[in-house]
Amino acid sequence: MSFSEASSGQQYARGLEGVVATESSICKIDGQQGQLYYRGYSIEDLADQHSFEGVTHLLLKGSLPNNQTLQQFSRQLRAERALPEAVVEMLRRYPSAVHPMEVLQSIIPYIGALRREEGRAIDLSCENSYHLVAQFATLVAYLHRIRTGQPIIEPDNSLSHGANFLYMLHGKPPSKLAGTAMDVALTLHAEHSLNASTFTARVVASTLANCYSSVSAAIGALYGPLHGGANEQVLQMVQKIAKPAAAADWVKQALAKKEKIMGMGHRVYKATDPRAVAIERLLQELSQSLPHHNDYPILKVVQETVRDYMRERNKPIYPNVDFFSGAVYNMLSIPANLFTPIFAAARIAGWAAHIAEQYANNRIYRPRALYTGPPPTPLGTRQS
Repeated sequence: MSFSEASSGQQYARGLEGVVATESSICKIDGQQGQLYYRGYSIEDLADQHSFEGVTHLLLKGSLPNNQTLQQFSRQLRAERALPEAVVEMLRRYPSAVHPMEVLQSIIPYIGALRREEGRAIDLSCENSYHLVAQFATLVAYLHRIRTGQPIIEPDNSLSHGANFLYMLHGKPPSKLAGTAMDVALTLHAEHSLNASTFTARVVASTLANCYSSVSAAIGALYGPLHGGANEQVLQMVQKIAKPAAAADWVKQALAKKEKIMGMGHRVYKATDPRAVAIERLLQELSQSLPHHNDYPILKVVQETVRDYMRERNKPIYPNVDFFSGAVYNMLSIPANLFTPIFAAARIAGWAAHIAEQYANNRIYRPRALYTGPPPTPLGTRQS
C-alpha cells in the first residue's frame, strides 16, 4: 500500500491506492502473477471457450450457464436489443459536436424513465437489467449510423452479441473471424474489479440511487482520458509512426524526451496483462487475413524497443490490453471515436454486477479527507 504523509504526520493513500474498500465475489486480479478471474474463472478460459452472452450470465447471475440455460438467456438478451422509437428520436436530436460518451451518459436515465412510464418496473438492483447490456451496443451503433448520415440497421437476433454489433455498425454481416474477435474483445473488457468507473457505480449505488443513475455515473468516469481513452491514443501513435521501419527510432526519441508510451505498463499488473495476451492472438489472426494493415508489425517493434530500453534500466514493463485493442478495432473498421463507447458497451456487464452486489450488502461510502487548509480563524482577522 502506498501512503503519503501530510505535514501533520498523518498518513493517507492518494487516490485510495491499495485501500480495501469492500468485499466482492465478482473479480480477482493477481497483479504480481498477471492473472485475472471473473467469479473464479480465468479470463483466458472465458475468452477461449465462452461467448460474451455466457460471460454476461456469469457476471449477472453468478454462474456459467449450461447449453440450455445459455440458449434461454441469449433469447432474453437478444429480444431486448431493439431500442424504443423515443430513444432513437432522442439520439437524432443531439448536436453532432457532443461526444458519444456524453450522449450515452445522458440517455441511460432516459431509457429508465421510459420503462417506468410504460409501467415496467425499474430494477433498483441491476441484477435483472440485462436489457441495458443488450441495448448499449445498439445505442453505440445507432448513434454512429445517425451521425454519419446512414440509415440505422435493425438488430439481427441470429447473430452473437459481438457479430450483431458489427452488423448494425457496418450494415453487412461480419466474417466469422471478425464476429469472434468482437465478442472476445467485449469479454476481455467486461470486468476489472474496482477501477474508477466501477467504483463510481458502487459509490452512487450506495446512496440507493437506481441502476440507471449508477450506470450513467460510471459512464462519466470512463469518459475521462486517464481511464477509457488509452487505446485510441495507442492508435494515434501507430498512425504517427506509419511504417514498421520507423518505429524503433520514433520510440527511442519519445523515450529520450521522457514521453509516455501509451499502452505500456499498468497500475495493477506487474507482469503481463492476461487480457493483452488474448487480444494479441486476435490481432495476429486479423493481421494474417488483412496483410495490408501495418498496425501489428508497428506495435511489435514498439513493444520490443520499450522492453529493451526498460530492461537496461532494470525496470521491466509489459503491454496492457489497450496496447493491442485499438488495432483490433481499427482492423474491424471501427472509427476511433467509438473505442471508449465500446469499452462501456462491454464494461456495463461488470458495472451491473457490482451495482447488484453493492445493494445486496450496502453501506454508503463516506471516506474522510485530511484537512490541509488554514486553522480556525475569527471573521475579520485574515487579510486577503
